[in-house]
Amino acid sequence: MNIASKYNPRDTEEKWYKDWNDNKYFHPEADKKKKPFTIVIPPPNITGSLHMGHALNNIVQDILIRTRRMQGYATLWLPGTDHGGIATQNVVEKMLKEEGTTRQELGREKFLEKMEEWSKETKYTILNQLEKLGCSCDWDRKRFTMDEQCSRAVLEAFVSLYNKGLIYRGEHIVDWCPRCGTALNESEVEHEEEKSKLWYIKYPVEDTKKNEYITVATTRPETMLGDTAVAVNPDDKRYKKFIGKKLILPLVDRIIPVIADSAVSAEFGTGAVKVTPAHDPNDWEIAKRNKLVSIQVIDKEAKITPKACLDLDGKPTASSNKIMEKYVLLDRYKAREKIIEDLKKKGLLDKEEDYTVPVTRCYRCNCATEPLVSEQWYLKTKDMAKAAIKVAKKGKTRFVPSNWMKPYLLWLENLHDWCISRQIWWGHQIPAWYCTECSKDKVVFVSEVEYYLKPGAKPDYMGGNPDKCPNCGKKELVQDPDILDTWFSSALWPFSTLGWPAETEEVKYFYPTSVLVTGHEIIYLWVARMIMMGLTLVGDIPFSDIYIHGIVRDEKGKKMSKSLGNVIDPLEITEKCGTDALRFTFATHGVMGRDLQLSEGSFDASRNFCNKIWNASRFVMMNLEGFSYKGIDSIENRKLLLADRWIISEYNKVIENVTNLLEEYNLSEAARLLYEFIWGKFCDWYVELVKPRLYADRENEDSKRIAQTVLVYILEGTLRLLHPFMCFITEEIWHSLNETSNMSQDAASIMVSKWPESSKAKIDTEATVAMNLVMEVITAIRNVRGEMRVNSKKVLDVVIKLDNEDKKNIIEENSEYICRLAKVEKLDVGKDLSKPTSSATQVAGDMEIYIPLEGVIDLSMEKERLKKEIAKLDVEIDKVSKKLANKNFIQKAPAKEVERVKNNLSLFEQKKKKLGINLDMLK
Repeated sequence: MNIASKYNPRDTEEKWYKDWNDNKYFHPEADKKKKPFTIVIPPPNITGSLHMGHALNNIVQDILIRTRRMQGYATLWLPGTDHGGIATQNVVEKMLKEEGTTRQELGREKFLEKMEEWSKETKYTILNQLEKLGCSCDWDRKRFTMDEQCSRAVLEAFVSLYNKGLIYRGEHIVDWCPRCGTALNESEVEHEEEKSKLWYIKYPVEDTKKNEYITVATTRPETMLGDTAVAVNPDDKRYKKFIGKKLILPLVDRIIPVIADSAVSAEFGTGAVKVTPAHDPNDWEIAKRNKLVSIQVIDKEAKITPKACLDLDGKPTASSNKIMEKYVLLDRYKAREKIIEDLKKKGLLDKEEDYTVPVTRCYRCNCATEPLVSEQWYLKTKDMAKAAIKVAKKGKTRFVPSNWMKPYLLWLENLHDWCISRQIWWGHQIPAWYCTECSKDKVVFVSEVEYYLKPGAKPDYMGGNPDKCPNCGKKELVQDPDILDTWFSSALWPFSTLGWPAETEEVKYFYPTSVLVTGHEIIYLWVARMIMMGLTLVGDIPFSDIYIHGIVRDEKGKKMSKSLGNVIDPLEITEKCGTDALRFTFATHGVMGRDLQLSEGSFDASRNFCNKIWNASRFVMMNLEGFSYKGIDSIENRKLLLADRWIISEYNKVIENVTNLLEEYNLSEAARLLYEFIWGKFCDWYVELVKPRLYADRENEDSKRIAQTVLVYILEGTLRLLHPFMCFITEEIWHSLNETSNMSQDAASIMVSKWPESSKAKIDTEATVAMNLVMEVITAIRNVRGEMRVNSKKVLDVVIKLDNEDKKNIIEENSEYICRLAKVEKLDVGKDLSKPTSSATQVAGDMEIYIPLEGVIDLSMEKERLKKEIAKLDVEIDKVSKKLANKNFIQKAPAKEVERVKNNLSLFEQKKKKLGINLDMLK
């Protein structure tokens, strides 16, 4: 024996991972004899270290990859990391702040040097941690979104899309993050609701002797400094007489018109709304329809600008000096407080009401964004979205679970142009140039990339920059300072990582990839954009299947976060329980379409499962001395006993079911079936049933050899089925089993061995029916032993009354199984048998099983014990019933607490009923 008495993950994991890596099992080549199966890893940001979400995502991918590898596919799992744009820049800026400096003080060049230094130290940290999880990525092909290959793809994509007229520079209202100092796309903001106020402000009518005014309701009084109109619905009778008149903007004294626009809701507030085109997307649209001017009164740092002093013609208003003194350069929220205070003093604040307002926040720093009019680079997505919708409706792309398809299509149908420029420094700089001589603001040149596509050309990206203006010939050119949205390079990931735009062997063979595994939170940020980019630039979808897994939450259903103190470190779990316990827990808990709820104790069951597999395997190998495995087909079927036929049949069914479930991405059900088969059928039943044959004398050597053959056949095949889920323990046992059973293998590792194939010829329905009957009888007798507290050493007499002759024969032919596993001395089976005195009764199907208890237990003491237990339960039932009858408890207690109490009542009642049945049996 060379297998330890206890399984120690530390002894196996590092050893086998090194062996797999050294033997290049993770690295496929383009092989026309094999079908490709490709997954590109969702590249984690270089800011991160491994957390539970990463662990789940990558373990799911590894299960799929290991399965396909064993099924004979050329499997490529391509790893890499994302430069992270804003997120990464924020991390480094915080480090600079601790050092007492800023990126602005360093300057762009020095700051980018800092970013590069930090990137080199951290960009592959998280990938190295994935090795601890057993992830079988092709490390030879790992990529980074800012490496030379991916940068080349970004440049080609931008130029290609620009030349197709899909990229343009334009002025729109955007969500601006004052903290990050950049524009954000609609998919990069999070929407919340906060308790605030609705303020009602009086806008006086100009040149009226009646002292008339229009009251408008607003949630953002600070933006009134930028109002250029008040709008009403054209059908609102209350305001018909005011349409076309002029109002005096309070505090500012700007003269603004009253306009009619059908977008105004007569039900909101007073039915009249202030129009601030520069700071509200709806107002921006109203302004475009009504040809209103736009005045930006909040700047990129969320401070009030001097433009608040201007009238509609751009000239200072009568109150410009006061505005400069009171509001200009104030933070927007400080300005709000001051404006409300001044409105009250002037009697222009009619009232204020509590109101819940929607707030848009930056998804990276959580700062409230500011709608600003800004000139940015945009990608036209209308036609790209149509193409993505078309392939989805044709079934070329599908979501698993399928319920994600509907919101995905809805998002595409309502997609706006994508703002792809960011005002940060870390990332891919936009390859657009301006001439300082002839055109200050006009784009003069977008870099071409033909040079890079020439065979053997050195990818010297600076070499592609323009050296002179094509208009005037001057060489004073300035590159656009903006950076591309990090999701732009991420959208190219499925093909940029394979060498596109060059027509590499990898692109030809491994693209399109097979499946994308990700969370639902980036369907719009990433998944949709990859599909649109793949169709537009490569002419094909980047993947056919999109598997959406749930979010890892704590045991109470809360999202894990450091602030809540409920984070579980996956690497700590691997140290404590072993990697395979972590992997199997994710597989079993990752029910399709649901979030996972985990605690540190959640991994104990999988650790116990590892120990069960280890102990059962060790037992099998300890009983293989002198045995050589010749294959299951070396045994004649007629020589197989019922237990042999049954376990062989169950094993072949589990092969078929697990294979089909993995095809459908139903990993949790596949893992559950394997758990149930290995622990519940193989270990608890078959191993126990064949023990006497393994200990047999020479006269029964043939039966022993058959039992050994079946044990090895089932164990070896089950290890292969289990390998994608539990890669380390299966490799360790597989090698030991091959050695102890003298099995010849055509593979040096279980990970490249052949996936088991089910044989319909080995599925034995008769054996299943017969064995289920035998197990039903054994289980019924064991239940009585437990319920009646029968000493485990006591042997019993058992009487089974049934009419079915076939069942009678099965029980009698297999009575040895029943007598040994249920500890039965005498077993009577028949049609006309009577119930013995003082017998416990179990009903199983059409059988009545009687177990005489006189002399086996103290009947009088057992009766008294049962009565006391029932009396205790009556007290508990009465207490809980009164609690549930209390209306205050039902109305005020949390729903979960009410549900818990109801469940307790049900459990108490069920237990009382069971004890009552047991008491009746003893009467």
